[in-house]
Amino acid sequence: MTVAIPTTEETDPFCLPPLEAAALLYDAPWQRFGVIGDSLSAGTGDPSPGYATLGWPDRVADILRRVRPDLEYVNTATDGATTVETLRRQADQMLEFAPDLLHLPSGANDIVRRTPDFGEIEQNLRDMYRMAASTGARLTVFTLGKAYVVPVFPDWRDRVRRVNDLTRTLAAEFGATVIDMWDHPINDRPNLLSADGIHFSTAGQAVLAAEVVKQLAHLLEAPTMRAGHGGPHRIDH
Repeated sequence: MTVAIPTTEETDPFCLPPLEAAALLYDAPWQRFGVIGDSLSAGTGDPSPGYATLGWPDRVADILRRVRPDLEYVNTATDGATTVETLRRQADQMLEFAPDLLHLPSGANDIVRRTPDFGEIEQNLRDMYRMAASTGARLTVFTLGKAYVVPVFPDWRDRVRRVNDLTRTLAAEFGATVIDMWDHPINDRPNLLSADGIHFSTAGQAVLAAEVVKQLAHLLEAPTMRAGHGGPHRIDH
């Protein structure tokens, strides 16, 4: 059986129309959205016909602005950044920004080396989570998807599993929200990746944004999040 591949955002079952996404976040409290890290955090990817040429973080910022028109948004992510480089080159700016919603990288570039030291990777990621937690922000993070492949390393899938396990462990320890992309159905789409075979195209970026919105909406449904909030905010058309 051949599975039909969506050709537009409007026909993609894993995408959310902007107004529907905004409705899910109608009482979102966040006013300062920050993103740090690497190309996954930056939303790097080739254009896809039928999809807006936007990375996932810009899409999420747009949705949040529909309910919080005064939202401040800062994205310091740079392609190729490791966790250590993220801490060294981006942490100070983000600490100064003082986000109340902060997205973290998933260690993708830490495992692109001949022999990764997972003990060192864990310590570097832990240092990053400590820094991020010091802001008091709600933290979010992706797990890496199966479609992310570097063929030169025959043990690549095991590397991704191990760094994803670290992400889940640290996220639980620091109270971060995990957007789990490891086994998401879009990993099987033949048009998911950009020409480099690594980054999600903008079709994938649209789905990443939808998954972030869905997870934030789940947070807003929790009693601890609902308590103390005022009425719903305006959704801009």
